[in-house]
Amino acid sequence: MIRITLALEYPEREVDGWQHTPTRERGKIYELVRMAVVGKRPVAADYHGYQRLLCPHRLGWNQQGRARVLCYQFGGGSQSGLKPAGSPANWRCIAVENLQHVELLEGPWRSAPNHSRPQTCIAEVDVDAEDQPERDPQNGQ
Repeated sequence: MIRITLALEYPEREVDGWQHTPTRERGKIYELVRMAVVGKRPVAADYHGYQRLLCPHRLGWNQQGRARVLCYQFGGGSQSGLKPAGSPANWRCIAVENLQHVELLEGPWRSAPNHSRPQTCIAEVDVDAEDQPERDPQNGQ
């Protein structure tokens, strides 16, 4: 498995009990997540104290202008727990500012039908995996 890791160069800070990534690093993390959406590549990341395996499907901004990513979580931990593979209950609306230790992974693209969060998660779309060509994992695309 090939991994591309973004190492934080600036210290993390805690706000309201959660670790937040400094502004400069947020831009780098946003770009790495954007690469994952465009390339239909899974990522590993820490979010709200849990290491998660995610397939980011849609990236953009919520109605307040904060960066959000709609992901299908297929592994790792979660406060609410994970349902069986393919369950629509595994969709997550994630605040990009709270993502840490993001790694771009090689592996199968995962999804589920009828995600229920796109209207409330992302008001302005930057990039959507559904608009991207299919990737051929045999050719490294």
